[in-house]
Amino acid sequence: MTTYEETLPGPGRRTVVATIGAAGLAAALTACGGGGSGGDSTAEGDGGGVLAKTADIPVGGGKVFKDAEVVVTQPTKGEFKAFSSLCTHKGCPVTSVENGTVNCPCHGSKFDIADGSVRGGPAPKPLPAVAIAVTGGSIKQA
Repeated sequence: MTTYEETLPGPGRRTVVATIGAAGLAAALTACGGGGSGGDSTAEGDGGGVLAKTADIPVGGGKVFKDAEVVVTQPTKGEFKAFSSLCTHKGCPVTSVENGTVNCPCHGSKFDIADGSVRGGPAPKPLPAVAIAVTGGSIKQA
């Protein structure tokens, strides 16, 4: 005997329910994911969370905050800058700040710690600036 569902074109009821269930589970897990514990980020969430203490950012260097997709630098004592940590060449995350440059491991692009300008590699434009606020000894995304 043929059931009504077997005569309808398209996916069956069980397929649709299973697909919706999997999509719902994925959405719920994404919403509950939060900041995670990967990388060396100390961000407390989006929109103004504390990224770091000023003492954590070396003069003439910087630190990459993977979860927040931000790199914070201190070109000169007391001057803090922040940039997107995604390379403008292919979108790879930068991974280090050394010798006055923010460095992308994917294709060798290098960016100046003072203004994000391209200092080497295939990157076509500077790293975009990110607004930060330095209050007391804390650096927050503005």
